[in-house]
Amino acid sequence: MIKGGLGGLLKQAQVMKKKLAQVQEKMEAEVVEAASGDGLVRVTANCRQQIRSITIAPEALEDPGMLEDLVLTAVNRALTEGRERNEKEVARITGGIDFPMGL
Repeated sequence: MIKGGLGGLLKQAQVMKKKLAQVQEKMEAEVVEAASGDGLVRVTANCRQQIRSITIAPEALEDPGMLEDLVLTAVNRALTEGRERNEKEVARITGGIDFPMGL
């Protein structure tokens, strides 16, 4: 009985691992965009924390210090949004249980 229970648990873990792999693939393709400085800097990233592009309006180039701040702000916003989407999707699959991604 314990052996059957353990086998069932292992089977569930394999199914969950497959679903998590599908979610991670989906999150790599899903793109978020964030802006700062009223759109002077725009950053796109995927939900796997990879920056895809940074667009800077020409007028932002006039003040390097401000530009640095705008880039940091936009990058952090994009990464945060992507991470939050990823966490929600993983929680949907796992029921909120925090599994290591190498499951």
